[in-house]
Amino acid sequence: MAEEERLVVDTVVIGAGVVGLATARSLALRGQSVWLLEAGPQFGEGISSRNSEVIHAGIYYPTGSLKAQLCVRGREQLYAYCRQRSVSHRRCGKWIVAVSDGQADQLEGIQRQAADNGVPLTWRDGAGLADSLPDVAAAAALFSPETGIVDSHQLMLALLGDLEAAGGTLVYRTPVLSAESGPEGHRLQLGGELPCQLVAKRVVNAAGLSAIPLARQWAGFPSHCCPQAHYARGVYFSYSGRHRFEQLIYPVPEPGGLGVHLTLDLAGQARFGPDVEWISEPDYTVDPARAGAFADGIRQWWPGLDASRLQPAYAGVRPKLRGPGEGNADFLIQDQREHGVPGLVHLFGIESPGLTACLAIADEVAERLA
Repeated sequence: MAEEERLVVDTVVIGAGVVGLATARSLALRGQSVWLLEAGPQFGEGISSRNSEVIHAGIYYPTGSLKAQLCVRGREQLYAYCRQRSVSHRRCGKWIVAVSDGQADQLEGIQRQAADNGVPLTWRDGAGLADSLPDVAAAAALFSPETGIVDSHQLMLALLGDLEAAGGTLVYRTPVLSAESGPEGHRLQLGGELPCQLVAKRVVNAAGLSAIPLARQWAGFPSHCCPQAHYARGVYFSYSGRHRFEQLIYPVPEPGGLGVHLTLDLAGQARFGPDVEWISEPDYTVDPARAGAFADGIRQWWPGLDASRLQPAYAGVRPKLRGPGEGNADFLIQDQREHGVPGLVHLFGIESPGLTACLAIADEVAERLA
């Protein structure tokens, strides 16, 4: 039997979603020889292609958390990068609407939290709100001028172009079957189209929904450092035909997410979502019957909704580090300081605002591996 091929590389990033692409790019630009491994046939087919494509301002996250810091920093980096690389985007702004006086009290807390994070929000109620949002029934609202939308596929293409220009390599259809860290570095057993053993000095696990399952069977990585995985499915419904909205509309946040909200793509097409449904394993099924619950929620702030124009679109699954009723968790970026393994970084729970923060997350990882 022929001896298995063994390859030695400088740095490996596992997972070619937007965060993996940004991280591989950042490391390559710092002069490292980088391989980016993707189990699927294309980049960005997981979490990165199943979200709202919103550039978040950084409003809701606890002050000082990684989500707050990296979202605010990453948002400005992302806007600048999109301008530089001609990635389609628009800083359209968003409204957070309260449909009752009780929810208006919640808006005050949101405004204080945003201010602590350095994010300006404008308060509107009464006639001023009616002029700005004539179709919306709300007691009060906050406006975020820093929120926007982006073409995530164009963004990932630009990141890939930068990675390859810096000498990095993206390898498709190459799942990591097993991994082991030891004195000689990190050994990855690869399957698919490049079955071999890959030895690297540095490895970043940016595998999204697969990050925790991969870490659980990683020899040499202490098992007590691996968190429990939870999955929250959110479905989206598109809205056919014309509407009069030019900004995004969000309700007051709900447990596990930001509520069923109205987002726009760059062509002006409206879509609603995501909702929150806790599931045991990743599953992208969209149940058309959920349209009824969507309509009920949307009509609380948009009474004129024509529910017959809601069409099933797609579903996304968010990798959660806390389950139902346990509150929201921060990003978990684990390096040697947490787990004791040199040259290894695990990215756990990289959900929203991961797209917004991708460039800042990439810089954070690169600094921890320096």
